Amino acid sequence: MSVYAAAKFAVTAIATALFRYRVIGAEKVPRDGGVIIAANHISNFDPPLLGIGVPRPVSYMAKKELFALPVLGPLLPHLNAFPVDRQAGGTAALRASLRMLKEGRCVGIFPEGGRNVSGTNEEKAGAAFLAAASGAPVVPAAIVGTRSLRPFRRITVVFGDPLRIERNRKSDEGDLEKGAAEIMSRIRALEGSIR
Repeated sequence: MSVYAAAKFAVTAIATALFRYRVIGAEKVPRDGGVIIAANHISNFDPPLLGIGVPRPVSYMAKKELFALPVLGPLLPHLNAFPVDRQAGGTAALRASLRMLKEGRCVGIFPEGGRNVSGTNEEKAGAAFLAAASGAPVVPAAIVGTRSLRPFRRITVVFGDPLRIERNRKSDEGDLEKGAAEIMSRIRALEGSIR
């Protein structure tokens, strides 16, 4: 059993027992081919809680500082995480994501660029750019219940219908911004559907 599979099994058991964890709409995630899972991000626990709900392995961008931590750092590559240097703009991480999508892998991304505890972060165009550049569908997802994590309070992960962001030679930066806004709008609608 891989480290990823063992971690998924352990986190699923803990989340189910402690947080009445449930998943809605996992069948909407394509089982093969490149796909982007785009979700809201409130808590540090969101990546594993989203990952256990996805019916296939997910690769995530993670801030490079996490890879320097004593225990977590060496473990992250085994959990399909790869570093992003937010100070440098994340170009290398975008290239790595594109490569993974072209290899038919699943990439998880948080369009708000990081944890959005206040709810005021604006969406970034990264998910829309990856979708347009790779041709991969975007599956919007919402994680509900991690804002104030407490035992036995339900956590729900809900997936929406896949969408595609088209880009052609006449597309401009505004088209990517519209795509990013559409992705975030769908994530917010999913969030609202659970409350």
